[in-house]
Amino acid sequence: MSIDVNNESGTDVDEQAILDIARYALARMRIHPLSELSVIVVDDEAMEQLHLQWMDLPGPTDVMSFPMDELRPPAKDDEEPPQGLLGDIVLCPEVAKKQGEEAPTGHSMDEELQLLTVHGVLHLLGYDHEEPDEKAEMFGLQAAIVDGWRTERGLTGPSPAPTVT
Repeated sequence: MSIDVNNESGTDVDEQAILDIARYALARMRIHPLSELSVIVVDDEAMEQLHLQWMDLPGPTDVMSFPMDELRPPAKDDEEPPQGLLGDIVLCPEVAKKQGEEAPTGHSMDEELQLLTVHGVLHLLGYDHEEPDEKAEMFGLQAAIVDGWRTERGLTGPSPAPTVT
């Protein structure tokens, strides 16, 4: 799996954890091991520009996903996953910090960025949360991936609650 993490935000973030959880999520979703992903960490101003340009919404947001080859997890266990370019995930640590602090369980900016990375991966794989049934499926999968990754790393305490709505 080729995953590039580029921190252009000027904020100190745990890039290794972002890389690790992205790799874990893609493996868990059975994405071809030669597929490629880019994660870019930007400041509020850059995220606000992207949010306005692509979503026509003011202000910065927490995560944006830009799919390329529209890869999907294999439908069957014995099906070979296709190889390709997943696309880009853009994260904003300033928004992540605020969301982590405001979350019911309260968690760190880095924990929020890990959650948002998984959220972005799922969007790249075609998951959405516009409808209640889609939201339940995506957020359930997101929680399972984050919990599995945390367990594998021996992290204790509650996993971050979803803050993306």
